Amino acid sequence: MKTTVEISKYPLTNDYEPPILDFINRLNENTNFTVKTNATSTHITGNYDEVMEALQKEIKTSFEKYGKAIFVMKVLLGDLGI
Repeated sequence: MKTTVEISKYPLTNDYEPPILDFINRLNENTNFTVKTNATSTHITGNYDEVMEALQKEIKTSFEKYGKAIFVMKVLLGDLGI
């Protein structure tokens, strides 16, 4: 089953850019799905299980590496062709 996830990360730190870029770069390393980033969010499109597994891993890594952050996600059924 295909899915599209829109995700935004808001690190709770003054130096917020490095944690965001690191999260996006780690997602981009995965070739099993498509990652597109714009000024306010990142869209991940691919197989539901693969996308959710990667997000679970990378969100946990972000917490362990950088501490507190807020992640806002929208999960949609299907490939929106973004």
